[in-house]
Amino acid sequence: MSNILIAYYSLTGNTEQVAAAIFAGLPEPKALKRIAEVKRLDEYDLVFIGFPVHSHSIPVPVENWLRGIPKGKKIALFSTHGAHTGSRLSREAVEYAVVVSSQAELISTFSCRGKVSPQALEVLGRSPEHEVWTEMAASARTHPDDNDLEDAANFARRVLTISRDQEGWRSGG
Repeated sequence: MSNILIAYYSLTGNTEQVAAAIFAGLPEPKALKRIAEVKRLDEYDLVFIGFPVHSHSIPVPVENWLRGIPKGKKIALFSTHGAHTGSRLSREAVEYAVVVSSQAELISTFSCRGKVSPQALEVLGRSPEHEVWTEMAASARTHPDDNDLEDAANFARRVLTISRDQEGWRSGG
């Protein structure tokens, strides 16, 4: 059986909620930790890594952490964002995270909306160039919701199945 880590970076609690849903959707042995608490990855067969989207990208501590993932480590990425799911704004950070972690073996990605802090909405709302995004982000105030969290748990189970299927194929099983 795989030893699984769900590592996350969260400031507003959105990504932490999604990490907890992923954790709940997986069998033991598993661990749920903030990225800053993770000292070693060698004991884990599969690592889920979560982060919020900040300014169309990943937070610097997450970027640095992703760069240190050992070559060939199986990973799955998940993110939370204020943009509409599937929009360019919601994809850019995940695409960058995939590039930054290219030494790892990416299984899959997941993203869902998350409420944006009122302070960020207020500050960005003052800039005409952010007007459309601010309106879009304000509509994310009820996320992640129960459907998002159920989708996250399903994502976790799907990633685990894919990971195990790959192992069986490689070992001839």
